[in-house]
Amino acid sequence: MEGNAPLLSPLSQREREILARLATGLSDQQIADELFLSLHTVKWYNRQIYNKLEVSSRTQAITKAKALGLFGANDLIAPTSLQSSYQPLPIERQKVEHRISFITCSDGTRLAYAIAGNGPPLVKVANYMSHVGYDWDSPVWAHWLEELTHSHTLIHYDERGSGLSDWNAEEQSFEAWVRDLETVVDTIGLPRFPLFAMSQAGAVAVAYAARHADRISGLILHGAYARGWLKRDLTEEQVEEEQLMISLMRVGWGRENPAFRQVFAMQLFPDATSERIRALEEQMRISVSPKNAVRMESEMHRIDVRDLAAQITVPTLVLHSREDEAVPFEEGRLLASLIPRAQFVALESKNHILTEEEPAWQKFVATVRGFLGNG
Repeated sequence: MEGNAPLLSPLSQREREILARLATGLSDQQIADELFLSLHTVKWYNRQIYNKLEVSSRTQAITKAKALGLFGANDLIAPTSLQSSYQPLPIERQKVEHRISFITCSDGTRLAYAIAGNGPPLVKVANYMSHVGYDWDSPVWAHWLEELTHSHTLIHYDERGSGLSDWNAEEQSFEAWVRDLETVVDTIGLPRFPLFAMSQAGAVAVAYAARHADRISGLILHGAYARGWLKRDLTEEQVEEEQLMISLMRVGWGRENPAFRQVFAMQLFPDATSERIRALEEQMRISVSPKNAVRMESEMHRIDVRDLAAQITVPTLVLHSREDEAVPFEEGRLLASLIPRAQFVALESKNHILTEEEPAWQKFVATVRGFLGNG
């Protein structure tokens, strides 16, 4: 059609799904509920769609998409939320109040923590590259935080040396990470609660659950491991690769040129869009310094909680992406096998940090809600 040249940047599958739902009259919130996305993410996708179509409103986007023939025969059907055969998980989203405070540990290190949502408490152990002052606006973490506040009051905090916590913490050790978790929950005065952790934070949660079983009602671990890199059976080539990565972190993490951070981000987000990769690269830059990144990564490599995992007595759910490039699937399977009676769920994904647009996220949401009893 004259005046409607082909798009220079084609719409992604997820953008097409959202555009089709815009055309049927669904609100942004209804689209979020139907596709298991946060409202923030739907609005972010809307901006991407408008930019690619070179328009500035929903009506203009729908009109131009029709003119370009972007809608297929099945695109403009009634929204699934109006079809009797579809029964979405009940989602009631609203703007979440987010309160940030600070506590001081026994060694003088100040930790930033935040409380958000309503309902019984759920504690999230601090993980790499978190920032309680930024995460709610980040395409990397916003949907995670929104889901964890679905039916709970979420308590989460930044690791020492990162985010809004002190970056000049003298001690950076696994035992310090466990003590920090103890300090947070003791300061807030939580008697009993479920504990969620991902990646290297999973080992911290394992140690806490083994030592404080009376405080934990349930343990949820995603993308976690019992043994760090240096505790695994590695080839000489693998050891050299990881040593090279540490060296690159030292010299490349904080540079204006994002080349190294993008390489690191691709390990965590291999199936993500370029926009998501850039969002994670920005998250890395603002959440931790090059020096602290190296200190943390080096300590993670020495983690070994295999003995502690065998001592856990609380109900435990372990989830892991089948093609995780950051933490091998076998490490997640090993962790689950060490914890007595743990439930293990494999997710069909390559991403260490799940994105909202992949089916694995929907499975994660349904499984976790079922485990917590609020599905």
